[in-house]
Amino acid sequence: MDKNLFRYDLAVVAILKNEGRYIKEWLDYHLLAGVDHFYLYDNDSTDDYNEIIAPYVEAGLVTNTPLTGGSAQFAAYAFALRDWRFFCRYMAFIDLDEFIFPKTGQSIVEVADEILSRDKSASSVAINWQMFGSNGQETADYSRGVLERFTRRAPVDWVVPIPHRDIPGGNSQIKTITNPRKVYTFFNGHNPIYFGAEYAINEIGERVDSYYNEPVTAEKIAVNHYNVKSREEHLKKVARGRADKGGIAKELADKGENCIDPTWFNMYDRNEIFDDGILRYRAAREKIFSLPNDEQRFFRVHDTLTKILSAYASGKKFSLETALTCRAVSSLLRKNFPYDEHFKVYEEAALAAVLNSLEELSFADVQLLLSELPEMLKLPYPVVDELRGACLQIISRTLDFLRESGFWKDFVDMDNLRRFLEAWR
Repeated sequence: MDKNLFRYDLAVVAILKNEGRYIKEWLDYHLLAGVDHFYLYDNDSTDDYNEIIAPYVEAGLVTNTPLTGGSAQFAAYAFALRDWRFFCRYMAFIDLDEFIFPKTGQSIVEVADEILSRDKSASSVAINWQMFGSNGQETADYSRGVLERFTRRAPVDWVVPIPHRDIPGGNSQIKTITNPRKVYTFFNGHNPIYFGAEYAINEIGERVDSYYNEPVTAEKIAVNHYNVKSREEHLKKVARGRADKGGIAKELADKGENCIDPTWFNMYDRNEIFDDGILRYRAAREKIFSLPNDEQRFFRVHDTLTKILSAYASGKKFSLETALTCRAVSSLLRKNFPYDEHFKVYEEAALAAVLNSLEELSFADVQLLLSELPEMLKLPYPVVDELRGACLQIISRTLDFLRESGFWKDFVDMDNLRRFLEAWR
């Protein structure tokens, strides 16, 4: 795909609550590291978070979405994928105590591109944690940033079982930078559930199929994880609870259901290795940083969309991923400029390109297509009914595959969709 079709090369998705003390440093660092946009989901914050991010929202760098209630992390990730997957070449899913650190001095995207060039079939980069300790700090010193205060970490290959779960923890755990058009959803905060047989690789090109990667690889890129900070800050984190479970962490810990409790500090407060590499990286990136120009992005995307749809009008076929991306981009332009008739022409042409790309689809392609079908069925063009009929044929063939393979849950879900499409007019 032409990367110029995407509004953003890399966006970060994060769920947060009461992170006002930390958000500015985290945003500023990741902008320097090459992040173009942030999709933030605010889970009932009561601090001054909204005031602090206001300049970033006004500058078009942050999309801020309120998300109330417990167990909000996976809902946030699902909403980000649903709403924005076609506008970002990559998405990274991290927390506010995590900083993606390219150790080569490059931008995050440059490193991701280099790693994925090793395996053209891979969809994501799995990045190991590097766990930083408290530097012996009992109380919080908010006059300095996290990166300055905490410069000591565990050894690179430090791995320890997670309390109450007896599964690998420590630096073995990963976070993911992914092509979001290949992702179905998240069932944990580390690695996604993919469409079809998509997968991630680590920095040396080895396949990663779980939430952890062993042996730990962190020569080119790592996620610096400031999990405990000072003891005072850790206790506040315990009281706040977990975004992936909701509720009060200590209550869950008492039931053996939550690993983030006061005893976690003693296990994860590791300070053996002095490491200020991320500070030196930040200083070097500051010398070359310039704020992205959103207007230039718009014209770049518009010109690329025009070029692709013109090629389609001349008889060229595109992959389903490209056609669906063109559809999403043209639909957004049409909504933003409702009185400009040529964006409706773009939208209808993109739908026709989708219809014309429905040959030799993988199972992952079929899943992506059907995830976008409800939005396409809403559109007021004659080609939509042809698209519905073509999807019914694809579903019929896929049902045979699912039945023969014994994938009964997928079979039932797809059969329900088939019955809906047959009744839809």
